[in-house]
Amino acid sequence: MNKNRKMWGGAFTSVPNDLAWSFGQSFRNDLALFDQEIAISIAHAKMLGMCRVIPAAESRRIVSALKAIKPSDLDPASEDIHAAVESALREKVGDAAGKLHTARSRNDQIATATRLWTRAASKRTQARIKKLQSVILALAAKHSDVPMPGYTHQQRAQPITLGYHLLAHFWPLQRDGVRFEQLSEACDSCPLGSGALSGTPFPIDRKLTASELGFSRISPSALDAVSDRDFVGDALHAIATAMQHLARISQELILWSGAEFGFVKLSDAFSTGSSIMPQKRNPDSCELIRGRVGKTVGAWVAFQTMMKALPFAYNRDQQEDKAALFECFKLLDDALELTANILRTAKFHTSKMRAEAGKGFSTATTLADQLAAGGMPFRQAHEIVGKLVLYCEQYGIEISEVPAEHLRKIHSCLDANMLKSTDVMASIASRDSEGGVGPKAFRTQIAKAKALHTKQGFLQNG
Repeated sequence: MNKNRKMWGGAFTSVPNDLAWSFGQSFRNDLALFDQEIAISIAHAKMLGMCRVIPAAESRRIVSALKAIKPSDLDPASEDIHAAVESALREKVGDAAGKLHTARSRNDQIATATRLWTRAASKRTQARIKKLQSVILALAAKHSDVPMPGYTHQQRAQPITLGYHLLAHFWPLQRDGVRFEQLSEACDSCPLGSGALSGTPFPIDRKLTASELGFSRISPSALDAVSDRDFVGDALHAIATAMQHLARISQELILWSGAEFGFVKLSDAFSTGSSIMPQKRNPDSCELIRGRVGKTVGAWVAFQTMMKALPFAYNRDQQEDKAALFECFKLLDDALELTANILRTAKFHTSKMRAEAGKGFSTATTLADQLAAGGMPFRQAHEIVGKLVLYCEQYGIEISEVPAEHLRKIHSCLDANMLKSTDVMASIASRDSEGGVGPKAFRTQIAKAKALHTKQGFLQNG
């Protein structure tokens, strides 16, 4: 489109400043909305014809021409996607193209197109979440009885199993799925027909276009419909939260792949080397996932800052919502795919995990629990076992290695038989409360996760 000819230039006596024009162009970002823009225009043209706002023959002609428009037909010098499509339509049907804009505005067009795009993107993301969950479920089942150290504060805490640890990551992803399913619902209100802000005098049928576009309802207020971008904020928040969850998986893999842990080896496909140190294997894919969380959080904050205190109806500030929306959805989808492939191809060093599971007095709590189960107040049991740990630290031994004759010296309630509870697998088996690491509790948890995973969607599953 020549910049001397505008959709809106009738009352203007001079052309825009070159910098102002290029500064305001959104066509390149808007091109992601091509399919949605065409679908909206087709639905609107059909409705105009059916409601006899324009002749039925012209409606059919416009619809046929719209279906023939390809992205390559659009002029990249256009101000936005709306101007580009209208210009391409004019090339095919002449002045009749101008009738398509009857009873609509770019304000309700972009609000509708962005909802359609976000709803479709949300569904794609939900599918990728399901895919990652399936990898986690398979790994959790495979390693259900592999003991490893459990950590709090990044310090040895209590022994758990690798399967139990991996399965814990299923649940944040489930909540992510719920958020994206709720996002789909938030997008399910059609603004088309709202006009610029106050509706239209033409006898249109908004429910007809909403149904044609797959919306279940129409927006109740034209003014709110062209103003509302809450769903974009919801999307960016959901993306940032999901990226944070993936970053936690990445951080663990980064730590575990280092020699200090030695719990996992990441595939060469998702690692890189050093330009100077031949021995290096850098977990770059995981580090990039972790690092790019900042981009998604920043996009959410930038969006909320942009929307802050905007007066009602459309403001050009709102043009800034889409570039971040498109980029962040792409980033999350790539990160979900990467994480699934990284986990699927990772080699877990289960023998190393098994060897480390009981070190650092990780079964001390189990011994305290045994004393408490015999009627002793837990605080007293905690203190007695703490003294036992102190003794072991002084002599550089594990609890299971304390000589029987020394146990009574530490406290009269301690005896050699009690140390059997400090066996790693016995400790794991003892924690069989619902949600725990014990065998029965783990089977219950993974069965529940599998049942949720096989159902369609997330929201109805809680």
